[in-house]
Amino acid sequence: MFRRTLLPIPFAALLALAACGNNNVNTPAPVVSAQDAVATATPIKHVVVIFGENVSFDHYFGTYPSAANPTGEPQFVAAAGTPTVNNLISNNLITVNPNALATSPNTAGRTVGSVAIAGLGLPATDLVPFRLDRSQANTSSQNHAYAAEELAYDNGAMDAFPLFTAATATIAGSTGAFATKGQVLGYFDGNTVTAMWNYAQNFAMNQNAYTDTYGPSTPGAIEVVSGQNNGAVVTGGTSPNAIPDSAGGFTMIGDLDPTGDVCTIAANSPPTAVMSSKNKNIGDLLNAKGLTWGGFMGGFNLQTVNPNGTVGCARSTFSQVLNATKADYVQHHAWFQYYASTANLAHTRPTSTALIGATDPLDNTATPVHHQYDTDDFFAAVKAGNYPSVNFLKAPAISDGHPGNSDPIDEQAFVTKVINFLQQQPDWKNTAVIIAYDDSDGWYDHRFKAPTSASFDSTTPQSAGGKTVAGSDNLSGVGQCTAAGAVQPQGVNGGAVNGRCGPGTRTPFIVVSPWAKVNFVDDTPITQASVVRFIEDNWLSGQRLGGGSFDATAGSIMNMFNFSGSGNNPTLFLDQSLGTKLAAAPAS
Repeated sequence: MFRRTLLPIPFAALLALAACGNNNVNTPAPVVSAQDAVATATPIKHVVVIFGENVSFDHYFGTYPSAANPTGEPQFVAAAGTPTVNNLISNNLITVNPNALATSPNTAGRTVGSVAIAGLGLPATDLVPFRLDRSQANTSSQNHAYAAEELAYDNGAMDAFPLFTAATATIAGSTGAFATKGQVLGYFDGNTVTAMWNYAQNFAMNQNAYTDTYGPSTPGAIEVVSGQNNGAVVTGGTSPNAIPDSAGGFTMIGDLDPTGDVCTIAANSPPTAVMSSKNKNIGDLLNAKGLTWGGFMGGFNLQTVNPNGTVGCARSTFSQVLNATKADYVQHHAWFQYYASTANLAHTRPTSTALIGATDPLDNTATPVHHQYDTDDFFAAVKAGNYPSVNFLKAPAISDGHPGNSDPIDEQAFVTKVINFLQQQPDWKNTAVIIAYDDSDGWYDHRFKAPTSASFDSTTPQSAGGKTVAGSDNLSGVGQCTAAGAVQPQGVNGGAVNGRCGPGTRTPFIVVSPWAKVNFVDDTPITQASVVRFIEDNWLSGQRLGGGSFDATAGSIMNMFNFSGSGNNPTLFLDQSLGTKLAAAPAS
């Protein structure tokens, strides 16, 4: 176990005083926070998970580290020795791409899963990956449903994205491939996602990170805190987003708002869902050990009045990039609101800033806090010297990266705000920031991971590519999402269940820390549950959640760190708008 010792600091100070002939001065020992005093397996005493929305790896890193660098846009020039990345450019997939098969002449008689397909009638030039300029940061959200993504992946052929995950509508006034279903093949480079490229360049990035299962935001949100999407309890009706698991229960494969959240009630959006009382998340394990932690959601404080006068569940923010105003809080992204043990359904405010992250006296009332807060509370707590050990951050909706309500420029403004802020804190020396994502949004990514967890749902009708398919699973055949050696994973009741096919889609994963390896690209296979595993390994002596959680089999992110080093990586302050390097720390 890594344990911080206080002896060398005061001892060195006393030696210095003795050398000056002053033996009568008492030097107080440095104050060590409760979080820093906790025994951990590594030097990391604080982890901050910035959990973004809807980005595939190739969508952000398809040509990394080579950017087009047009005049007038933020520039990116790779450092010497930057590793080669498994992406579009290194695999010659920009001019020659299997998705060009979606043209009419090449689809006659073709079937993907249970779907007989017809061509899109687009020229092949519109069905190859293309660079999205900074002026095109406002994109459509693609189809990122469980069934649609399986069909797009086409058992590893990776050739059916325009047919199944392409957006049905495009941005008004758009032209070229950007205005067609070919938009799903678009990628940004270091002139738009400049901050992300700079973090990858100066710290560590994993190029082999996947969602635990196929599908959209809610499964990803609950998997990054629990590694388990089985055990859903649906209220107010039925939904194809929670499918029968073949073992008497339901598995969450799509977006459903958390039952009982006051903003769910205000939205009047049945059916809704919670997770079974048998489900556990990482917050439950941290609570049992008395460790501080928090889920910090943008827009969660319903008492805050935004500059535009909005308040409550209607709090909203204007984006110049989108030229639109979007609600801050998205309830189906709220990880911990699906569990009775960690839900703050009334959005109750903490008793005090000093108690943020800790068990609150209000937790014994009918409206508990249960470690759920606003992102504003994270900044306030850290500024006050109360920096929880484990922190999950979700930006206000315009800054979460989700196409349709956000964009990469607004996203990097939030990410750089958080990291710039943390680098100016005393505890930066023992902090790790993880930038991870809930799903790929259906954006094209060329890399396929054959399923290790199988699913065989053939009875729940789903919509994909404008067609209705009989079952959720169509990756490797009708009613099948499997591969050699894959097995159906365990559900919370102990039996094998459907709806957990994965790994799913590849997404970005970056670690920013004084202890991260520098300019390093890791190829260790990991998933969203690897975040849970890191917390368990660092703070909980490797304790696992059980109940079929993927934390037991998830890959480790430890290879992204250099714990044999000094932990003295230089700070990297970035411009919030441009993502470019700053010469000095910005004003806090």
